[in-house]
Amino acid sequence: MTIPYIRNRVLLGVAAGGLTAVLAACGGGSSGDSSNDNSAGTGPGTQVTAEMTDFHINLSTQKFQPGEYTFTVKNMGGHTHGLEIEGPGGENRSKNIEPGQSTTLTVNLKSGSYEVYCPVDGHKDLGMKTEITVGGAPAPSTDDNTSPGNGY
Repeated sequence: MTIPYIRNRVLLGVAAGGLTAVLAACGGGSSGDSSNDNSAGTGPGTQVTAEMTDFHINLSTQKFQPGEYTFTVKNMGGHTHGLEIEGPGGENRSKNIEPGQSTTLTVNLKSGSYEVYCPVDGHKDLGMKTEITVGGAPAPSTDDNTSPGNGY
């Protein structure tokens, strides 16, 4: 009776050790949408920081090309804020965050003009808005001469 008992204990120990290894490998991750996450964004695409103060939005870049962007929204003000991006790529909105918190918003920007603003009641009218242009149209030509384009 001692050999089956020892065998069962060994198998139980091996199973527990394997489960511990699996849990350790899976744990410790962050969703990137944590309301207390004060680190830089790690989402897909180009990273942009949007610092929200009372009542201003400061973007870490003003030059955008079509593609995927992850905005790390940081509330550095004293009121609840959020971020909404509205334009040719649709409407995308982050969750509202309390002072000192941050969140991320991943969007696919297409060429065109976008309005970026705080959707919290009245904040947009208090100046929490800006515009960005994605891509860029060629400058209008005033020259009527046609030059050879070498097939392009």
